Parts: sequence; structure tokens; C-alpha cells
Amino acid sequence: MKLDRFITPKNILFILTFLLMAGCTKLDEVVIDEVLRGEELASPEEALAAAYDRLGDRTFVDNGGVFAMQEYTTDVAMLPTRGSDWGDGGKWRAMHEFTWAPDNPIVTDNWNLLTDGITRSLAAIRSISNSNIAQKELFLAEAKGLLAYYTYNTLDLYGQAPYKDPQVNNAPLEIRQAATAIDELITEVESLIPNLANLKEQRTHNGRFTKEAAYALLANMYMNRAVYKDRYASSFQFKEPAVNGSGTDMDRVIYYTSLLINSGKFHLASNYFDNFSIENSGAPELIFVVVQKIDNIRNGDNDFGYMCVERNQRPSPANRGTNGSCTTPEFYHSWDGNHDDPRFSRKYQYKDGTWFMNDAEGSVPASDIVPNSKGLPWFHFNSGILAGPQYGPRLTAAGGFEMTADGRIKVSALYMEKSKETRMDFTPELNFDNSSQAVLAQNQINRGARIFKFEYDPEEGNGSSKVDIPLFRLGGIYTLRAEAYFRNGQIAEAMADINMLRTSRKREALYNNAPGSPITSLDEARLYKEIGYEMYWEMYRRQQMIRFGKFDLPYTAKPATDPFRRIFPIPQSTMDVNKTFTQNKGY
Repeated sequence: MKLDRFITPKNILFILTFLLMAGCTKLDEVVIDEVLRGEELASPEEALAAAYDRLGDRTFVDNGGVFAMQEYTTDVAMLPTRGSDWGDGGKWRAMHEFTWAPDNPIVTDNWNLLTDGITRSLAAIRSISNSNIAQKELFLAEAKGLLAYYTYNTLDLYGQAPYKDPQVNNAPLEIRQAATAIDELITEVESLIPNLANLKEQRTHNGRFTKEAAYALLANMYMNRAVYKDRYASSFQFKEPAVNGSGTDMDRVIYYTSLLINSGKFHLASNYFDNFSIENSGAPELIFVVVQKIDNIRNGDNDFGYMCVERNQRPSPANRGTNGSCTTPEFYHSWDGNHDDPRFSRKYQYKDGTWFMNDAEGSVPASDIVPNSKGLPWFHFNSGILAGPQYGPRLTAAGGFEMTADGRIKVSALYMEKSKETRMDFTPELNFDNSSQAVLAQNQINRGARIFKFEYDPEEGNGSSKVDIPLFRLGGIYTLRAEAYFRNGQIAEAMADINMLRTSRKREALYNNAPGSPITSLDEARLYKEIGYEMYWEMYRRQQMIRFGKFDLPYTAKPATDPFRRIFPIPQSTMDVNKTFTQNKGY
């Protein structure tokens, strides 16, 4: 990751050693103690860099990381078995069919990743606390902020999280329970604010945990606090008295989101998809991100831009997709009547004025070259939600793009790589043969509308990317404030925030840069849709569905489910070695 202040060539070797030690798959008190003792070998900068590094080492950037738990369990995303691909013992289907168990690899892997982030943060806190460095207070606040962020995500997904006092040798392992720990976390993060830097001060950037990141985390914690207090309730008490300060939980959401909205440091991008482009580094809407780069040390992850792309969709002759993820018919049809929303899709225009319309054969310029590729032509996909027949370049027998006589990239009708007679037609309807199983036959692998929200980076193979991954961004902050206003009964204020999102986004020049159209009324159903329009594919949908009472309901390949599925089990591998944990209800 691109932590300019912390990660330098001289400490890469230490970090790699630390990662091996911290990456144990069993949550064991001995492992935590070993990592905490390992900080004695580390400078404070190295220990803090290792804590930051876990954000971008699979956890929040990989298709199988937190994304799988927050999106594949919802109406926004699924990863069905596609003929001979994506079976993998049923682990992907289980997320959408709600059949996961304590031995599911995705459940286990994410527990290990998040608790490793907790452990690294504790190690950083201890290293910094025992030092006399000039920026001790700042670094310590950042380490504690990271601890809160990893802990919050662990509590959100698993209902409990481990903790050991980093200042006490051989301290006992404590298990923090979401119902009580959420209040403790809120208090802890609020206490950090005086010692955190303002964004872009003290050499900080949006990959560091700043005051602004703390405000965003606090807004999210207050929004979900009622859920954590009574996870299995039939309805949630969103207007409970706040932990600290005056008013209710929703008042505090409004307070912290307003600090960000009114700060003048951020503004909404008129091109919504700029937030997810290769050039999004330092983008004015991004508050806290996983900074990614291609440096051949540990390259950024391309999964968010790669997983929906079909294997015969190629941004260059050297790249392809993997024909994996798609959205559900329910989410696709939630956009019915709203396809002119600038967040739904965007056509790509080449420098010579050519538009790639993706609706007919033709050609586009070959003037764009993939960086550091020795001249490979770069074909650009359209952005957003793609459905229907697909068009693009095809390969020659020699491995290059088919070209026209005048040297342009030839655009042709595309067919599925692993079902050569099947037209690449991304049908929104999935129509599984068995409606309860997300399994497609080989001649059905084209099905499912695709999400091309994050730009595919073709520079270094299929798997690498320098697209920064937003963890908190201004658009999401507006949705939180709108929801808090709505739950407070302030409908006009909620609608104003939703309309700010709608009208600030503009369509491409092909449609005269038209802004999105405002809505004239707002009820709960409409608010839920609008939040989805803004935040799809960004690891927030599960929380939204739980808050709005949608998570337990049936939809494509997902049955009606019991409330215990609102959190995941503690992995069996952890239960086997550590009896301090109690398995979650229903597992």
C-alpha cells in the first residue's frame, strides 16, 4: 500500500517478517502475545505500517474479503457457480443462499484477517507507547483509530471481537461483545479526536486515519448502534439517547456527518465513476481509503474491477476478465424508471470523440496505450451496470486485437469463452434451474447483469490495480445523514440530501452533461432505493438491508431466513483452540 510516511524499502523486510508472524490462522493467546512481543523488534513506524497494511492485504480489497460478507449476502451482488467455474466447494453460493456454517472458508478467512488487524494494531499501540518519537501522540491516536476500525468491523460481522491490553505483559484475552463494546468504541474514538491530524496536515493523506476518518467511523457506529444493541429484534430503536453528547443516536449521526459535509474539504464528483477510477488518488470525495499502487512489492488488488468482467472481455490483448460476480434481478429492477440516473451507467468517449456505445459492431481508436506495456492498445469498457448483448475487441490467432484496415480496434459481437456458441448477453434474469441454488449450466454462464463500477486496471496482469478503495466517502456520508434525518422525522432535510446526491452527478457529454433529476417525495421504500443507488458494490449493503428490515426476506436463490443469520458464526477453527469464545446463536 502507498503509505508514503511509513513504508520504505528499508523496513519492507521487517513488515514481511511481521506479517508471517501475525498471519497465523488460529486466534490463540500465545499468537497475540508473540506479536505483541515482536513489536520490540520494530520501530513505531514499522509497527504502524504493518497495522495499516492489513487494510489492503486482502481484507478490504479482495473479492473473498469483507466484500464477500457485506455484498454477496445481499441483493446487490452474488457469485453463482457458472458451469465448470466458481464451484469451490460451494463456499461462494453459501454466502448468497444463506447456508454458511462455522467451517465456511470465507467466514474463517475474514475472521482471521480482521482479528489479525486487531492484533497488529495492538502491537503498534504498544510499540508507540513505549517510544519517545516526536509524533508519539499522533501515531498513537492513529493506531488506536485502526484498532477501533478493525474491531468495529469484527463486531459488525461476528458480534464479538478479541482484545488484550497491549501495555500488560501476558494480559488475559478479553472478548468484547457488540451490545456493550459499541458504546466503548464510540467513547474511545471520540477521545482520539484531539490527537488526530486534520486531513492533509502533518503530512497526512486520505490513506491515514485522520480526524475526518474518525468522524465518518463515528457516524457509522451511531447509525448501527441500535442493531448491535439487539441484533435479533423485529425492529430497532434508532432514537436511543446517545452515548456521549446531547440528543439521540440519529442526532449524533447528523452531527458527525455535518462536520464532514460542511468542512469544505470534500465535494461530490460530477462524474460519479471518478470515485472508482484508476485516477482516483486524492479524489475530493474520498475521506478514508485503502491506497493502492502497482510497485511490484505488493501490488494493489484488481478484484472489484475484475470479478464481473467476462473472460472474452479484454481491456488489452494481454488481459481478460473472469466471468464471476453479477447483481440480482431484484437490485437491477430497483433501477427501473431510473436508467437516466448518472450513477446507473456511463458511456466511454475516446480522445477523438468516438463513443463506445456497446450496442453494435464498429471500431474505436487504438491510440490509448496501456502504461508500461510496450505499446499494447487499451480498450475502455463503459461504467456502471451492464446488461444485454456485449460488444468489444476479439483476439487474432497471433494474440493481438482484431484491427480495421485504417488501424482502429475492431468492435465485434462477443461470445462466452467457455461456451463458445453462447452469445455474451448479460441477462438481468438469472432463472436458475433450481430456484433455491445459485448454479448455472455451462450454456447459461452469460446470465446476470454485471457491475463495472470500479475501473479495470490493465497495467500489470489481471490481478493488480492502483485504484484506491474507498472505505468512507462523501456520497456515503450524505446517505447516512439523509437516513438519520428520515428516522428523526425530518423528511424535508432527508430529501434535500438525497437530491443533492442525485443532482450533483451529471451524465456524459453524449447526454449533454445532464444532471440527475430530483425527487419530489420521500418515503422509507424510496430512501432505501436511493441509498442503494449511491452505495452499491462498496461493502455497506448488508448493514443497510438489516437496518431496513430486508435482510431476512427471500429473493433470487435466497430463502426467507431467521434473524440469527444477521451475524456470522465464530469459525470452528477458533472455537477448537480457544474456549473463551461462545458460539453465536443458531450456529
